[in-house]
Amino acid sequence: MSPVLANLFMHYAFDMWLTRTHPEVVFERYADDAVVHCDSEAQAREVLAGIAERMEQVGLTLHPDKTQIVYCKDANRPGRYERTMFTFLGYTFRPRPARDRKGRMFLAFLPAISPQALKKISLHVRRWRLHRWIYHTFAEIAATINPVVAGWMQYYGRFYPSALYRLLARINAYLVRWIRNKYRRYDATRAARAKLAEITSGYPRTFRHWRWVTTAY
Repeated sequence: MSPVLANLFMHYAFDMWLTRTHPEVVFERYADDAVVHCDSEAQAREVLAGIAERMEQVGLTLHPDKTQIVYCKDANRPGRYERTMFTFLGYTFRPRPARDRKGRMFLAFLPAISPQALKKISLHVRRWRLHRWIYHTFAEIAATINPVVAGWMQYYGRFYPSALYRLLARINAYLVRWIRNKYRRYDATRAARAKLAEITSGYPRTFRHWRWVTTAY
């Protein structure tokens, strides 16, 4: 019940208060994390001061490190500011290169999987130790990890999916090691890589991540 009650509390203590006192701003909140969008630094400082006062009224305090004003720098906002990135719900929002409809590069303020989330997922993949699953078939390995990998791709790949490619290629690297350990005739890395390429070409839907990455890192 605690998360439900906390969310109800924040709905009245934060959401409804902010909507009532600053109807001109847009915000998102998940649990006790929130992002408030302002049109200027002056407005941001005013709203921040109001939020700090409001939280004190309801017996809460703002996190001293996580609470900050961020300048959403992009091609239309080329100014300089102390902070130009923030992390929210596993995504890091910052200036990133992007392409317009005509293929031209420009600077955009976009989200992608955060370094913290990427590190956590990388450790998860390492703990699988896929190269040691020599008593499993390819299909059995796929059936085990596909639901997990599909979840990562669906959530973190919604924006800037290329940030996941290196991680997905690492899974393929473990599969290359699995081939080397399971079959003596593919003991050489080059031969194992060639075999993986043959499998990905013949059975491209075996692993969920092969829809995005088939090379090994």
